Amino acid sequence: MILWGLVLFPGEPCNLLNECQSPLFSVFANTLFSLRCLIVYPWTQRYFGSFGNLYNAAAIASNPKVAAHGKVVLGGLEKALKNMDDIKQAYADLSVLHSETLQVDPDNFKLLADCLTIVVASQLGKDFTPEVHAAFAKFLAVVVAALRKQYH
Repeated sequence: MILWGLVLFPGEPCNLLNECQSPLFSVFANTLFSLRCLIVYPWTQRYFGSFGNLYNAAAIASNPKVAAHGKVVLGGLEKALKNMDDIKQAYADLSVLHSETLQVDPDNFKLLADCLTIVVASQLGKDFTPEVHAAFAKFLAVVVAALRKQYH
C-alpha cells in the first residue's frame, strides 16, 4: 500500500494492525486516551469549554462529554482503517473542520496519538510487539498527517 510516496503497511504489519483493532476499540470505549491527553496536557482543555468541569482528573474521568468525544475519535479511526488506501481524502472534511471551524492547534493531534499509543501499549502488554508498535505508529502518523493537511 502506498500513500504519498511512503510505503505504509506492506504485508505483515498491516495484518498486525488489524489484529490489534479489537483491543484498540476496547481502549476507546473506556476513553482512556482522552483522559490521559486532557490530564497530561491540560492546555488541550481549552478546546472543550462546552464540556463543563474539567478541573481535575476525577472530573475529567466522570465527564460524559469526554466519553462521547472518545467515541467520536473512535469513529474517525474506524474510518481511517476502512480507507487505508486514501486516508488523506477520507479525512479531508475532518481536516477542514479542525483547522477552520474548531481552530485546533495541529500539534495536539500528535499529542493525542502519543497518548493513544501509551494506552494501547498498556492494554496489549507483551502483545504490543515492536512490529505492532511500528505498524501502529505508521498508521497514526498517516492519520495525524491527514488531519494536518488543511493547515499547510
